[in-house]
Amino acid sequence: MAFATETLFREDAYRATGEGKVVAVNERGGIILDRTIFYATSGGQPGDTGVLTRADGSKIAVEATITGENKDEIIHLPAPGALLPDIGETLGLSIDWPRRLKLMRMHTACHLLTVICPFPITGAAVGEEESRVDFDMPDADLTKEAASARLMELVTADHPVFTRWITDEELAANPGLVKSKNVRPPAGTGRIRLVCIGEGEAVDSQPCGGTHVARTGEVGEIHIGKIEKKGRENRRFRIRFGPAPA
Repeated sequence: MAFATETLFREDAYRATGEGKVVAVNERGGIILDRTIFYATSGGQPGDTGVLTRADGSKIAVEATITGENKDEIIHLPAPGALLPDIGETLGLSIDWPRRLKLMRMHTACHLLTVICPFPITGAAVGEEESRVDFDMPDADLTKEAASARLMELVTADHPVFTRWITDEELAANPGLVKSKNVRPPAGTGRIRLVCIGEGEAVDSQPCGGTHVARTGEVGEIHIGKIEKKGRENRRFRIRFGPAPA
């Protein structure tokens, strides 16, 4: 039986604490709550880590957060040997906020990269210090220096980043919103979440369930550390925090 977890992070990615009630503990000791602020691994973004706090003050360290039988079921994986909570117990929730913020900044940077590289995405992975996005593109005439400069133009412009929802039918009528070559957004739920950048979505708009900062200026200084050739028409761009090395 799959459970549906209310995903508080989708409406407020800056929510670092909260409460949730235990609805199940699976055979692996995974804790399922009625609602959570913990993002589950999906779309190239790692799941959150953090702490669950019981009423007596004892703490359960969460080492990873994953999805279960479907994307709506979110499972909090405790550290080995942790004392598991009871069904119906209300727990305090606290994510590793510095880590989450880095992932939010990086994930937003990946979206900006897809703006300056308008090619089908063949893969992506968001990390705390480095992320990668793979594109189906011919030999890149875009140097890492030029790409870094264009990225920083979008960052320093401090564009708003926001979400809105569209229907399955609206997505079908606008297939260009999907940038991934091989992965389609889940259909059949009746609505699709878009992450939009810029006033009136002037910079970008694409389906995404991840967490992002509220303005591009929060991404901070970033650069392209390397552009790699991964096949005849596959180019991997590595995004890193900080200024480019001299």
